[in-house]
Amino acid sequence: MGVDLVQVSRMRRLLDEQPAAQAELFTPRELAACGTARSRYARLAARFAAKEAVLKAFGTGLGPRMAWHDVEIVNEPWGRPVVILHGERMRSLADRLTGAPEISMSHTGDVALAHAVIVMRPRPVAARPSR
Repeated sequence: MGVDLVQVSRMRRLLDEQPAAQAELFTPRELAACGTARSRYARLAARFAAKEAVLKAFGTGLGPRMAWHDVEIVNEPWGRPVVILHGERMRSLADRLTGAPEISMSHTGDVALAHAVIVMRPRPVAARPSR
């Protein structure tokens, strides 16, 4: 399980001051899903929180062989958020999942929140030599 909070104003400041950060942090589908409405920054902050929550649930954080695009948050037609995993490292972790990652996102005022639940099969334990 992973949880993350993001200040909407901080996300707005980052993206306004460093426009290239949008392409680094979000996929084209994520950016399109957040639209251009007044709530765009709150939606982007919630998606970023969801990416962080997924990485926390995996217990990995953003490692050296990973990028923000490796965790993509899209919506089903009826609105339910779905996690899509990309990249070699995330696919290797996904092989151990017992089901799809589940996430929930919300935002109010200056706070965006995301929660992720991931259930993984245990790693195989190497056989110990007998004594």
